[in-house]
Amino acid sequence: MKAVIFDMDGLMFDTERVFMKAWDYAGEKIGIGKAGYMVIKTLGMNIVTSRQIWEQEFKDGYDRQGLQKYTKEFLRKYYTENKVPVKHGLYLLLDYLKKQKVKMAVATSSPRWEVEHHLRQANVFDYFKGIVCGDMIKKSKPDPEIYLAACELLKEKPEECYALEDSESGILSAYHAGCKTIMIPDLWQPKEEIEKMIIGKFENLEKVKEYFIEQNFI
Repeated sequence: MKAVIFDMDGLMFDTERVFMKAWDYAGEKIGIGKAGYMVIKTLGMNIVTSRQIWEQEFKDGYDRQGLQKYTKEFLRKYYTENKVPVKHGLYLLLDYLKKQKVKMAVATSSPRWEVEHHLRQANVFDYFKGIVCGDMIKKSKPDPEIYLAACELLKEKPEECYALEDSESGILSAYHAGCKTIMIPDLWQPKEEIEKMIIGKFENLEKVKEYFIEQNFI
């Protein structure tokens, strides 16, 4: 294996729980009640696809512009007062892969401005050879486009790349791209058919590092 591709939200950073709070706040502001549960329904999806899920859930019964406004308002205040919450084992895994001279990239459905903000604030931006974001591709996860783009960026074949994911959409995307997919669950646990698509499931990124060492894959 020559490369490792990381998802971001829920995988490197505990940002999905922050987003649940943001959508609870925004939902109450626009009169639809706490809407944090929509994070579960849109895990791994980019803005365009997430919007389609919102429209299915609320039809025309929500203020899209208001949702965006109050979500940004909450997140801006949160990240002014708090640093991005880093998931356990991230630095250990990144340092290990760097020492092994393994190529690394990020494949996330989040927009580029948000990705760069989180990576820089956590001081991990320079570990990655490149990033592929939700606003840089046409098709959202679960489509394999984003992982194929990340492999192309790394100049490696998908079957020679590991993908680290926490969501169903992300696992489907990585698997159908041809990557060796590892799951680190966050807000969602896989069904049996999804478990068949992964080569391993670990409680945190430190355990992923231990797995790589034990298997002597890289």
